[in-house]
Amino acid sequence: MVAPADLERRDAIPVLYTRGTHYSVGFDVGRTFASIIHSFLEKSVTLNETYLPLFNTENGRKIYVDTYESVNKSFPQYIRELQGIADGAKVEFHKLFLLHIDDVITGGQDGNNQPIGCSTICVNEPDCVVLGHTEDALSEVLNHFYFVSAHIISESPEGKHKVVEERFTSLCYAGHLPGYTMNANHHGLVFSINTLSAKTLVGGKTPRHFITRALLAAENFVQAQEILRDHGVGAADGCSINMTFLRQEGDRLFHNAEMGPATNGDESQLNILTASPGEHIIHVNSYQRLPVQEVSGLIIESSIERMKTFAKYAPPKTVADVVRMLSDVTASEHKVFRDHGKNQKVKTICVGIIDCIKRTWTLYAENPAYVPPLVVLPLVLKD
Repeated sequence: MVAPADLERRDAIPVLYTRGTHYSVGFDVGRTFASIIHSFLEKSVTLNETYLPLFNTENGRKIYVDTYESVNKSFPQYIRELQGIADGAKVEFHKLFLLHIDDVITGGQDGNNQPIGCSTICVNEPDCVVLGHTEDALSEVLNHFYFVSAHIISESPEGKHKVVEERFTSLCYAGHLPGYTMNANHHGLVFSINTLSAKTLVGGKTPRHFITRALLAAENFVQAQEILRDHGVGAADGCSINMTFLRQEGDRLFHNAEMGPATNGDESQLNILTASPGEHIIHVNSYQRLPVQEVSGLIIESSIERMKTFAKYAPPKTVADVVRMLSDVTASEHKVFRDHGKNQKVKTICVGIIDCIKRTWTLYAENPAYVPPLVVLPLVLKD
């Protein structure tokens, strides 16, 4: 029998529809995708060779405990949700939480130096309003992801933002909370994430995975900014968020928010760029505006080369333009669509096109220049 991690790229993306409390939704995710989660935990080189050894050191354990206590105070419902995933899949909670702490467990040293991340293109034209995104990850993630479509209603307001109801669809890495890839909620918020690698990370703050999980509850752009700033604590690390609301008064607006770690206070660093009608946004895996010192190496080199590739194109105006740019394999080393060789450390695991006019989410499991979409999901909004 061939293990899932050793399979070639599959034209398959499983989806779970679930409703309940945070814990029960998490449990259903864990139970349904247990084999995929077990396979991923076994194959994750970063978890097994970096995070777990650091967890067993005095300093690493302190970062883990401080971060857990901080998140549990701000977002106890998401801790319960993650516990549900662990219980449903029958895996140790601390392994899943370490995946969410990410490189913060390193103590803020020059951490993840692989060219992981994603490319996002937002087009804001009168007849084309599109968010296109390549989901790029370490190659071990290939075939280890799924859709979660969840409806969560709490008996009383939950967490620091006092949320009662959440309804969303999210593409999730195995064992991870929703929110860190491509996402849509029933308030009309659609967003994608680009990993950014600040050089200085802060233990005891809120990891980006939990901030973007909270973003799934945002009803409007004001709330989204509050969630990203994370007043009173702030982000432990950083990322870029590309977003718009399907229901929006006045002109359509796209926003790119660069979020940086709260290194000098109790809220995230934040810089927001807005694209009005007739404009577009392209973002990859390096800070373009926020003055945050970054790690050196492949993640930056990859970002520079992908931006050079995009610069060869005319400004995107149509869905076809976006698909063509996200399918590009012309770069000598760091291609936009990454799928070249079994030993490649990073792969594009899928490509998503969110059409804000048609209110559809199209997902490709392979290079969209050569294959039809695997699925087209409707984006259903709250009545």
